[in-house]
Amino acid sequence: MDNAKNDAVRMWLVKADHDLRAAATVAKNDTGLLDIAIFHCQQAVEKALKGFLVFSGEPFSKTHDLKTLTLQAAKYDSGFTALVEVADSLTPYVTRFRYPNSDMPRRMNLTAHFPTLSE
Repeated sequence: MDNAKNDAVRMWLVKADHDLRAAATVAKNDTGLLDIAIFHCQQAVEKALKGFLVFSGEPFSKTHDLKTLTLQAAKYDSGFTALVEVADSLTPYVTRFRYPNSDMPRRMNLTAHFPTLSE
């Protein structure tokens, strides 16, 4: 892999890692900021998928649609097929709780899909 491509993949994955760590930090604390945690979970998945697509040489459109990105990734690794449903379920969280008057529940079980959040 050439240096530019390597750098691009690394940048996507570093950002994905930062989002996941932010989600874990917020979710572990009793801050009531679960809307922020789930947003960062969605962002971590999106950025990790985009990093994989860059690695695979697959162009992608400017999108937050995790189902689309996961299906694209599945063209290069069939293991992504098993993740389509959970990825699709996360897509709405890129905007769902970002604005006032959203239907944010008091408690969300983020660890059901992201067990590392409980570590």
